[in-house]
Amino acid sequence: MSLIKSISGIRGTIGGEVGENLTPLDVVKFTSAYGTWLLKRNSSKQISVVVGRDARISGEMVSALATATLQGLGIDVIDLGLSTTPTVEVMVPELTAAGGIIFTASHNPKQWNALKLLNEKGEFISGIDGAEVLAIADTEDFAYADVDSLGSYNRRDDALDIHIEKIMALPLVKPGFVREKRYKIVVDAVNSTGGIAVPKLLELMGCDVVKLYCEPNGHFPHNPEPLAEHLTEICEVVRNEKADLGIVVDPDVDRLALVDENGVLFGEEYTLVAVADYILRNTKGAAVSNLSSSRALRDVARNHGAPYHASAVGEVNVVEMMKSTDAVIGGEGNGGIIYPELHYGRDSLVGIALFLTFLAEQGKSVSEIRKLYSAYFMGKKKLELTPDIDVDSLLSKVETVYAGEEISTVDGVKIDFPGNWVHLRKSNTEPIIRIYTEASTQEEADRLADDMIVKIKTLI
Repeated sequence: MSLIKSISGIRGTIGGEVGENLTPLDVVKFTSAYGTWLLKRNSSKQISVVVGRDARISGEMVSALATATLQGLGIDVIDLGLSTTPTVEVMVPELTAAGGIIFTASHNPKQWNALKLLNEKGEFISGIDGAEVLAIADTEDFAYADVDSLGSYNRRDDALDIHIEKIMALPLVKPGFVREKRYKIVVDAVNSTGGIAVPKLLELMGCDVVKLYCEPNGHFPHNPEPLAEHLTEICEVVRNEKADLGIVVDPDVDRLALVDENGVLFGEEYTLVAVADYILRNTKGAAVSNLSSSRALRDVARNHGAPYHASAVGEVNVVEMMKSTDAVIGGEGNGGIIYPELHYGRDSLVGIALFLTFLAEQGKSVSEIRKLYSAYFMGKKKLELTPDIDVDSLLSKVETVYAGEEISTVDGVKIDFPGNWVHLRKSNTEPIIRIYTEASTQEEADRLADDMIVKIKTLI
C-alpha cells in the first residue's frame, strides 16, 4: 500500500489500484474533500485556491485533475504552474486566497506525488483541520456546483518574481554585500523547479552560477533527498570548478544543503544553525527546532543569550512552537529554514539569501563559517517490533529507566545526557521505534543507538 493519508496532505505512488495508490480517482476524491472543507469555512463568499507544482513527471496530470475538481466545486483556481512549495505559501495570502495546494512529494523519488494542503495563511493545515478533511473524504460528502456556478481558472507566471522580490526586500538580506564578492556557486536542483528559482535568485545577488541538473523535466538524476550519499557529484564539481559554494535543494525547494569550497558537505543540520547565528546576531528573540534536530542550534541561541525551544517533529509543530514563543528563526534539521519575517514555512530561497549575506559580512570561506560551530554527529536507526507489542507502554518503561536524566515526552521520549542525546519515536504506520542520536563523534552516535536498542530489548 503506497497511499499515505496524513493531516497535512495525501501522498502516494502514481498508478495502481484506487485507494491503494495515488490514482486519478484518489486525486479527485481528496481534492473534493479539501475544497468542501474550504467552502464550509467560507460559506458566505466566493473563494479561490492557489495551486503550484514541482517538475515531477506526474505533476501536470495531478494538477489538471485537482484544478478541474476545484472548479467543479465552484472554487476559482489561480495556477502558478511550475513553482516551489514556499512560493505557493507566499502567494496564498498575497492573493487573498482561501487556501493552496502544492503538488509535490518533496524528496520522494519520481514515482511519488502528493497534495500538500494550505490554509488561508499559506501554512500547512493543522492536525484538527486535517482530520476534518480526511473525515469528509471518508464519507464522500461532496456537492458540486451547477454549470452556471463553476469556478474560474487563471494562470499567474509572476509568482516566483514576487517571492524573490519579497526576499530581496528583507532588512537582513543585503544583495550589495554579496555582489561585491562575486561568488561562484554550483547549483544542483535535481531537475526540478529549484533549477528555475535558485539561479534566478543568485544571479540577482550578483553570483556566477554553474548549473548542475537545473532542467525542470522531472527526471531526477539521483535520489532527490539531499543526503550525503546522494551528493558526491556536486562535491566533485565544486572542487573542479574552484567554486566558493555548492547549493542543493530538493524537488520542491523547501530543504537546503550546502557544500563548502573544498567539496565537503556543510551538513543539513548546520544550514539552519548558520542562518540562525546570523539572525540572532541582529535580532532579539527565540530560536526553535524539533526534538530530533542538532543540539548546535541550542548552543548558538545560548551564545546570543536567546531562548531555545524544541517542538515535536513536523513542520506544523515547529510553526506552532515558533508562534507561541515569538521566535525569530526556526526550522528543522533537514535543511528546512523558517524565517517568520517572510512567512511561516520552510524556504530554501530565503535561507540562501540570508546565508550568503552572512558569508559576505563575515568575509570568511564557507568552511571557516562551519568551524564556528560545535561538531556534532547524528545517528538514525530503527527497531522493528512484533505487532502485539504495546509501543507506548515500552516507551514509558524507557522513560522510567532514565528518570534521572533530562527527559522530554513532547514527541516520544527524548533523553538528554550531558554530552549526547537519544530520541525515540514510534511509527504511526508500523510497529517500529525510530531511534535518533547525537554525539561528538559518529562512532559514539552509532554506539549510543545500538546500546539503546539492546536496552529496549531487555524491557520487552
